[in-house]
Amino acid sequence: MTVILALLKPLAALNTVLLRFGRTFAWVAMGLMVLIIILQVFFRYIVGNALAWPDEGARFLMLWMTAMIAPTAYRWGGFVSIEMLKDLLPARIGSFLGLVLLAVSLTVLIYGFQLGLNHVKSGWLFNSSSLKLPLEVFGLGLVRIKLAWVYMSLPTGLALMALVNVELCLKAIAHLIDPAAKLPEDHDRMIVAVE
Repeated sequence: MTVILALLKPLAALNTVLLRFGRTFAWVAMGLMVLIIILQVFFRYIVGNALAWPDEGARFLMLWMTAMIAPTAYRWGGFVSIEMLKDLLPARIGSFLGLVLLAVSLTVLIYGFQLGLNHVKSGWLFNSSSLKLPLEVFGLGLVRIKLAWVYMSLPTGLALMALVNVELCLKAIAHLIDPAAKLPEDHDRMIVAVE
């Protein structure tokens, strides 16, 4: 149990910091996405001349927002799950079943991460059709954004979810050993619950 807690405490602390950053990033991305959509509505319906880049820019932000907020939802139990069977079983057996399901989830996350990395590699070959960095001020002209930057959201989100999964696996193992064990808590979740 001491080894599990020695692994769990720093991992839980690391996840807390990474996911706090991810939530902040997601809120900023959502705010920017709303502003970009409002800008597009203004130019399309008020000015009568739609811009080329807002739709793709909003999609770019939506993918990154999802990748950065999903690990927090996973850690806080925000995904759909059926726990009726697990709750009907004795504590240790329920923890074992939870651990098996977490191991299956980790396998899927690792496989998805590998597929995501392959997709990112192909993304370096293609430019975004409308997203460009206007670097004329620096004498560089327009620089097209590579699609890899958009695709990178998938392996990033899956890597963060895998870290959360390992933390949840360690907690499940600790509960297998001692169902009443005192484990590290996510203080950010408690703050959100109080508010």
